[in-house]
Amino acid sequence: MAVSVTLPALGESVTEGTVTRWLKAEGERVEADEPLLEVSTDKVDTEIPAPAAGVLSAIKVAEDETVEVGAELAVIDDGTGAPAAAPAPAPAAAEAPAAEAPAAEPQPEPAAAPAAEAPAPAAAPAGGAEGTDVVLPALGESVTEGTVTRWLKEVGEEVQADEPLLEVSTDKVDTEIPAPASGTLLEIVVGEDETAEVGAKLAVIGSADQAAAAPAAAAPAPAAAPEPAPAPAPAPAAAAPAPAAAPAPAPAPAPAAAPAPAAAPAPAAPAAPAPAAGEGAYVTPLVRKLASENGVDLSTVKGTGVGGRVRKQDVIAAAEAAKAAAPAPAAAPAAAKAPAIEASPLRGQTVKMPRMRKVIGDNMMKALHGQAQLTTVVEVDITKIMRMRNQAKDAFAQREGVKLSPMPFFVKAAVQALKAHPVVNARINEDEGTITYFDTENVGIAVDAEKGLMTPVIKDAGDLNIAGIARKTADLAGKVRANKITPDELSGATFTISNTGSRGALFDTVIVPPNQVGILGIGATVKRPVVINHPELGETIAVRDMTYLALSYDHRLVDGADAARYLTTVKQILEAAEFETEIGL
Repeated sequence: MAVSVTLPALGESVTEGTVTRWLKAEGERVEADEPLLEVSTDKVDTEIPAPAAGVLSAIKVAEDETVEVGAELAVIDDGTGAPAAAPAPAPAAAEAPAAEAPAAEPQPEPAAAPAAEAPAPAAAPAGGAEGTDVVLPALGESVTEGTVTRWLKEVGEEVQADEPLLEVSTDKVDTEIPAPASGTLLEIVVGEDETAEVGAKLAVIGSADQAAAAPAAAAPAPAAAPEPAPAPAPAPAAAAPAPAAAPAPAPAPAPAAAPAPAAAPAPAAPAAPAPAAGEGAYVTPLVRKLASENGVDLSTVKGTGVGGRVRKQDVIAAAEAAKAAAPAPAAAPAAAKAPAIEASPLRGQTVKMPRMRKVIGDNMMKALHGQAQLTTVVEVDITKIMRMRNQAKDAFAQREGVKLSPMPFFVKAAVQALKAHPVVNARINEDEGTITYFDTENVGIAVDAEKGLMTPVIKDAGDLNIAGIARKTADLAGKVRANKITPDELSGATFTISNTGSRGALFDTVIVPPNQVGILGIGATVKRPVVINHPELGETIAVRDMTYLALSYDHRLVDGADAARYLTTVKQILEAAEFETEIGL
């Protein structure tokens, strides 16, 4: 018997969803209400539970595919297939005693009645009890659903009109729902920790006669319980001749009729899989997920809900008890101490300022005092670049002989944008009262060296591809750190880039060097949730690689609008990430 897994309605305005991850593979065993797959919509990301136990025989919708609400996602088979096929002979067995009923009417008929009703419990969960429906009332103007937190009565108990029947929790209020009429609680439709919409049927209240009929229908289940005697196994063998005896009703003496009722328990044997649910009371997906997150074994939890059902409060209590019983792990986090920080030998000393430090300081003061500096910052999504780099870095290193860091991508984007915005790649000639807009992009790269910050220059960076920029950057940085850089390699920059995020800074208000009008600071790349506009899902939240770009500029020449236009161009180039051919993809 195959059970179809469909995409449920996940919100009032949600019409479709995208399968983001299958939690089970084809051929794997799944249990009822066990998380089966993850689905993303423009409103929510959620797990879809399995509607039945069995084997996942077919996956109809692959990951990253989008389907409409109600579409078939998968097929679960073999979970109820074997038991479903087994009861088929049961009616035949039930008919045999029925045929013999005239011969032994007083005895076999009561026995045959439970046999005939044996399939009825299978249909019982459909919620077919008749009586007065208990529905979830409107509990506020904006309240559309509620969660049953506790049933105050059990099935079969008497209730009085307006007597508190159950407790319900919503996002606005926790309240009791009274019984709409007097009678007997015949059926509970919505279990504890389950959520239902306003107006949904929660339970059924009926008369005492209906309540008496309900236990009668349930009687076969206990009848199946005393099945521990496998000795009746010969009885089915006697049942086999029973069909042969059916053509000859003459041999209907009471002794022959006695084995016939024994055949009635035989169908109860296939029904024995029902006790498989006896491995534990029904557990809602919410409780199952909560137990999984807290490492709680549901088989060890004693439920306090109706019929021993495990509620979320039980799982929370079990998790807290486990933590209290194991104080040792609590000491483990204490072992994770902060890294030891050694005191610097410079503490408490007065030393002569190194010449390099003095040169850097003089240049920074000259720049600040001679320019009207300002900083503008934009945020950039570089997820595509990081994925592209991870995909190509190994082959790139073998082919080019240098590592592929994110830096060359930023330099490439920056120099491309300089060609479109020369106002940022310029110099103010104060003595002549003129402005020079450069026709080449000589980019200074800030390098953190032992002696201090130095900025070797990549000449004609606008004519280089990603590989050329990577090789030149590695060569210049190596020379700086080996103290082999020449004055010519440190001069002639028309624009500067500083990777301030290499040590974890989100962004920095970098200082524009003398004789330039702009410097680009690159912040640390961090993963965080961001609202993105997906072509199919619309606005949704995803984890992205994000960074800040800070442009400091000389406001005497560059206006805020110019800076924003330049940064926007750099952002567009980086987010488009059209560098595949340059890195060999």
